[in-house]
Amino acid sequence: MANLHPFGEALWVADGPVCSFYGFPYPTRMAVIRLENGDLFVWSPISLDDELRAAVDGLGRVGHLVEPNALHHLFLPDWIKAYPDARTYAPPGLKNKRRDIRFDVELGETADPAWAGQIDQIALKGSVALTELFFFHRRSRTALICDSIQSFPRDWFKGWRGLLARLDGIVQPGIGAPREWRLSFLNRKIARTAVERLLALAPDRVVLAHSASAEQNGTDLIRRGFAWLLR
Repeated sequence: MANLHPFGEALWVADGPVCSFYGFPYPTRMAVIRLENGDLFVWSPISLDDELRAAVDGLGRVGHLVEPNALHHLFLPDWIKAYPDARTYAPPGLKNKRRDIRFDVELGETADPAWAGQIDQIALKGSVALTELFFFHRRSRTALICDSIQSFPRDWFKGWRGLLARLDGIVQPGIGAPREWRLSFLNRKIARTAVERLLALAPDRVVLAHSASAEQNGTDLIRRGFAWLLR
């Protein structure tokens, strides 16, 4: 069962089940932000069960279902079914990938009017494989980062998967995006600009979708996670 708990002012997180990604076990995590009008911004929704739904409903009205990149969509249909009045937002590439899902808005560089001035939005472009959206919640000074920073305990992946994960640089003390994704950034200048924009916001906290989050020293975590790009 998911356990929704406070992570910062007007922000909560919940951990979901471990999911298989090409045979690799990945933990899942979502974030919920209460906007100034009381509506909830749900980032990277995880598996929805009765306990999680009751906890979310206790925070406010679900108004926005937001996916951060085109790899995240597995649990979205259940959330749309549970909250049919919520607006659904697609990151670049997902709308064409999942034509069976109703998307109301395709996200880009500009924050949607529903959260503009409360949540900053930055597109990590430059990769031929995947574009990811960063979000920064001003009130809690928290950055939401999906797959572009990963760092797993040394014993998380077993056998040959553990070896590949270490080679990918995503097993502690390694931190960052998997090696094959790093290699797909043919335009590193535009990607570096996006990371520098995020660092300029000086996040105190960072929520990571698949690794341990940081409740302090968030800017330092981001610098370490993108050292491969910034150096």
